[in-house]
Amino acid sequence: MERALFYECFAGISGDMHLGALVDVGVPAEHLQAQLAKLELAGEFELQLAPASKMGIGGTRANVQLAADAERPARHLATIADIIRRAGYSPSVRDNAIGMFETIAVAEAKIHGKRIDEVHFHEVGATDSIVDIVGAAIGIDYLNATAIYCSPLEVGSGMVRCEHGLFPVPAPATAEILTDVACQYGGVDGEATTPTGAAILKHFVTAFEPPRGFVAKTIGYGVGHKDFARPNVLRLTVGEVAAQLETETNTVVECNIDDMPAEAFEPLMAALFAKGARDVFLTPILMKKARPATKVSVLVDDRHRDAVINELFAASTTIGVRLHEVVKRMLPRSERSVRTSLGDVQVKVVTLPNGSQRWKSEHDDIAAIAARDGADYLTVKATVDQEVERALSEKPSGSKEQSA
Repeated sequence: MERALFYECFAGISGDMHLGALVDVGVPAEHLQAQLAKLELAGEFELQLAPASKMGIGGTRANVQLAADAERPARHLATIADIIRRAGYSPSVRDNAIGMFETIAVAEAKIHGKRIDEVHFHEVGATDSIVDIVGAAIGIDYLNATAIYCSPLEVGSGMVRCEHGLFPVPAPATAEILTDVACQYGGVDGEATTPTGAAILKHFVTAFEPPRGFVAKTIGYGVGHKDFARPNVLRLTVGEVAAQLETETNTVVECNIDDMPAEAFEPLMAALFAKGARDVFLTPILMKKARPATKVSVLVDDRHRDAVINELFAASTTIGVRLHEVVKRMLPRSERSVRTSLGDVQVKVVTLPNGSQRWKSEHDDIAAIAARDGADYLTVKATVDQEVERALSEKPSGSKEQSA
């Protein structure tokens, strides 16, 4: 079994509803407050968390109270990213927070016909929105789920006032962010999902559908500020799902080569990877008249198939290739950045069908540390792997190791 989160946004989602749901489902308020205090903007706001209810459904209400003299400047993405980086968060919190702002920036840039670096964040560049987004990264990191699901998302109805004036719900940025996401319209009167809420889901959710075989463990509610005809709450459930094998269809492109110098195969492999190959491997074979040869096998998706074929013809001596489709079944996998005494190292973690996990440290990171310190590779790998094993095994239940 793997740890999973399930969002039910039947009344939409906003940044403050999400913070309330995170605390209600088990993220300690003290942890959230302490982490947010790392922001250089900490003197500009107070995060207020209190029990609340809507139509008899109890939960937690979050409110980001700005100081009386706090400004609401329109910030660029680079400015916000620098604020987040200077806070000194773990790589995962840092990257996820910046990633959510990048999601909004891409949407705004398309709407306004600008480059991403030209976009001014107005509402979402204010201090309260930065708290909502950074708080989301902190809370989801703490819950340490490997899969995140969301049922169809209610966006609301009517008109909303934004920087563009009055506009139909959803607001332009929300609509752009939620492309390719299953949504429901008209379930409540007014704006139910904000750009911040949409960006949180778009960045984190792995599947916009209810999970199959989901076993709920803890349920929390984030209480909104508006009154709708249905309870204005966000339900967030922490539970477990059986590890699902991932399926992927690719094409294997093959050719037999018996007239090319051995030294030419290394640059050929590099060129094929550069054209989008997922894997390249060489197999010694015997051809007719017992001629020694090499079979080149390339695994590639449909998008890069023609480029790989053209590269094989251009960079090798083959005059023909064979194609056949293959289906891959893969274990669910994720990458984490683990902090060790020698530096941060990326770790690939896979989940087996029985719920157990195995991991492997990234070769390139080990090699870079060895080169930097003038140490031998095997000694560095042994040290790093020992610390990674300790970090992954000692992390407290419900929280994440000091890593990404």
